[in-house]
Amino acid sequence: MPTKSPAKKTPRKWSAKVNTDSTHPDEGLFKKSAPSIAKALFSEKVSPKGPASGMQMLNFYINRAGKNLPEDRRKTLEHAKEILSGMIADKKSAAKKTAAKKTPAKSAKKLPAKRSAK
Repeated sequence: MPTKSPAKKTPRKWSAKVNTDSTHPDEGLFKKSAPSIAKALFSEKVSPKGPASGMQMLNFYINRAGKNLPEDRRKTLEHAKEILSGMIADKKSAAKKTAAKKTPAKSAKKLPAKRSAK
């Protein structure tokens, strides 16, 4: 009778080991409404490194939940991503406008003085 080979362990996923301290969401944040989630992830308190890290956290949460995330919750979180993305875009465009106001206007170049012929 052939002997059974030992069962292979399924490798642990890298995402199970993630232990970051770059964002500080409140307990139950992802159970709230889409606008509340987006507003919280945009704030300095939750995302001190900027709203892009909040977007990364939201993506990570959605991807980590995978098939276990109910469809209605996934839709809410995807809507929160859209709102947050718009907020980030608005912030970038406002920053560009502010930077444009701070740069001095280009002055006309002065032409070198003409030499007179003797």
